[in-house]
Amino acid sequence: MKKITILLAVIGMISLNSCSVNEDKGPDRDTISKVWEYTNVNFLPNSYSVVLNFPQSIATSDMVLVYRLSGAFQGEDIWKLLPESYFFDDGTLDFRFVNDFTRFNAEVNLQGLNLEGLNANVRLNQVLRVVSIPGYFNNRMSSQVDFSNYKATLQAFNIDDSHVQRIDLKK
Repeated sequence: MKKITILLAVIGMISLNSCSVNEDKGPDRDTISKVWEYTNVNFLPNSYSVVLNFPQSIATSDMVLVYRLSGAFQGEDIWKLLPESYFFDDGTLDFRFVNDFTRFNAEVNLQGLNLEGLNANVRLNQVLRVVSIPGYFNNRMSSQVDFSNYKATLQAFNIDDSHVQRIDLKK
């Protein structure tokens, strides 16, 4: 009886070991990471902040990066990671973009001195991209990711830039 029990246990362990649910090689980053682009983002005098509601909630462990389109060079968009600060020549803060986030949205604030006097091209019709990446994988990656480099971030998490979901905030 003991031999039959041991034989059944060994057969059970072998059959359970051979099962595999995930056939991917390495972490599956491409189905978890998300990118949303928000256009017509306006920082208005009432609060100089905007809430970017996510089309779907993210996991509590996810990390959110917010990038601002700051221009273009040779046909390529230039994305700057927030927080992004600009200073007067004497070193004092002129203005900056900062953000915080929840599972459902990211709030981006424009902070600084004399925000009413800022040029409209800094306050109005901004384009922001929110990149949600799995925090779990980030802690276990073999090489560090330069998050300030938008393209390096997309490459590290295998994100296809052509599938960005665009959201127009025009009201």
